[in-house]
Amino acid sequence: MEKVAHGVTQLTIQRFVNVYFVEPDTAGKWVLIDTGLPGSAKTIIAAADELFYPGSHPEAILLTHGHMDHAGSAQELAEHWKVPVIAHPLELPFLTGKAVYPPADPTVENGGSLAFVSRFFPPQSFQLSDYVQPLPEDSEPPFMPGWQWLHVPGHAPGQVAFFHPADKTLLGADAFATANHESVPSLLLQKPQISVAGAPFNYDWESVHASVVTLSNLEPQAIGCGHGPVIKGPEAAAGLTALAQSFPTPKHGRYVSDPARIDADGVQYLPPAPKDKLPQQAAIVGAATVALIVTAAVLMNNSNKKKAGKPAYANVRHGFTRLTQTGREERGVNEIDYDEE
Repeated sequence: MEKVAHGVTQLTIQRFVNVYFVEPDTAGKWVLIDTGLPGSAKTIIAAADELFYPGSHPEAILLTHGHMDHAGSAQELAEHWKVPVIAHPLELPFLTGKAVYPPADPTVENGGSLAFVSRFFPPQSFQLSDYVQPLPEDSEPPFMPGWQWLHVPGHAPGQVAFFHPADKTLLGADAFATANHESVPSLLLQKPQISVAGAPFNYDWESVHASVVTLSNLEPQAIGCGHGPVIKGPEAAAGLTALAQSFPTPKHGRYVSDPARIDADGVQYLPPAPKDKLPQQAAIVGAATVALIVTAAVLMNNSNKKKAGKPAYANVRHGFTRLTQTGREERGVNEIDYDEE
């Protein structure tokens, strides 16, 4: 666990997903922001027991958005602690099983290794109807006196960030990242770098840029995001300002010039998916690999047979069975070439 600021602690799960324990002014009262991937509940509960006291529970679970790596353990934790889950109203369709998020875009420019693995992500949606509540319109989030929430869409329609003006602490969700999100190794190594977050999952790039600008104007002095290490001091604001001023909008991708449209009922429009060449290329590479393996196996088999003093067969086309003039069954193969020692 790492301290972001007074009363704010970051817990990194599985080396690249962050959740946050936020303890506002009242001692012993705290909230959990985000819940990590499915299967993270035990780790989060153990950390809470260590940070506060055994059996401690939050006042509520607040979700920055409903993607699998942020809401994956929300139901299990809500059931364990008997607390509500709170999210922006635009996230509710995806948290109540009514809709799924726009599909990932593995063709987006500079998507890196995350774009490759995004091809294998399942459709994202949860059924939290018994627990989830809408975030109130008031700018102060529930159970977090002195904090503000800000709507920062583009990565998810109801994504929110949390900001504490008193010490300029920002929890930025996936509006951006504090490590190079285009590189899985960089995420695993937790190398500090303010960058674009989740490029294959950004459904509206203009909104992503606008959200970064909104957060950079806050001039934060301590930053924690959904992915990456804590960044503190002057480099926090400087790095975010640099990203806002030189935002690397991709030159191509499904949602770059034609964003998905999403409202309180879910996805209303998806742009056509560009042709993804990788599956075809992978199939060709796979077929060539299989051919090489088969050829190598045949050659090795032939070599072994030669060493044993037996005929080495190659160019086997097909087998046949026939009856001779005497009525005896005879079997063989057509078009066989072989060498015999």
